[in-house]
Amino acid sequence: MKATIDWTGNASFKATSGSGHSVQLDGPPDHGGQNLGPRPMEMLLMGLGGCSAFDVMSILKKSRQDVTTCHAELEAERADAVPAVFTRIHLHFVVTGKNLKENLVKRAVSLSAEKYCSASIMLEKAGVEISHTYEVHEAE
Repeated sequence: MKATIDWTGNASFKATSGSGHSVQLDGPPDHGGQNLGPRPMEMLLMGLGGCSAFDVMSILKKSRQDVTTCHAELEAERADAVPAVFTRIHLHFVVTGKNLKENLVKRAVSLSAEKYCSASIMLEKAGVEISHTYEVHEAE
């Protein structure tokens, strides 16, 4: 896996993945940025959420669950001192579908957290406290 980061002026950078996708990173105005894109630590948090949501949906599809939406909300706390690393992250999944089995949603979230989500497991090994919750809703 590869990526490149190119400075685009002030506190802005263009991040490009090895698969050719780009995102603009930027800092806040008080640090010379123009708020043109997410901060690098926000990207890390979004990457964790995407990794875990990908796993949850993959597991639910394999379990033949009729999911109509999967929404993940992430909330993180960071250390007060430099480096301002993540200390706690909470992921909350809201899964909506037709006749979903709650035990299978619970299993999917657990398997992602404990076995499949590389980002989550890597951050936990670095000392970040990560928790997961979920709720299941019936689609209309």
